[in-house]
Amino acid sequence: MDYRRFGSHIVARFDRGEEILESLKALALKENVRLASVSALGAVDDFTVGVYRVDEKKYYANHFEGAFEIVSLTGTISTMNGEYYAHLHMSAGNDRGEVFGGHLNRAVISATCELVIDVIDGVVERRADPEVGLNLFKFI
Repeated sequence: MDYRRFGSHIVARFDRGEEILESLKALALKENVRLASVSALGAVDDFTVGVYRVDEKKYYANHFEGAFEIVSLTGTISTMNGEYYAHLHMSAGNDRGEVFGGHLNRAVISATCELVIDVIDGVVERRADPEVGLNLFKFI
């Protein structure tokens, strides 16, 4: 990983073999990022994304291996109980143009991942919502 901070923006490059969620957490903790939006593109060869079924309050995960281009990676960094919390979604396409996506659980970079993190001056906590079964934004 390598990155530079330009005021409230962090531009980062994650490298081959790095896992996106782990690398993002390490960077956010190092830079004390408490609230931000994240966007990225790149390539992965091993990733897991999921879909949440509100009626069941359960995630269903889908795992993919092979050559995939990140079509879209977007999300937020916030806090829950004062601790780092990331919520990312990713879509990735294969060599036939088929795209798979959902809530990002894990993604290993095959070539590179270019991220832009827009740091927001503020704090938004998350709280468990029993009705939907997710950790939702709680504005304090």
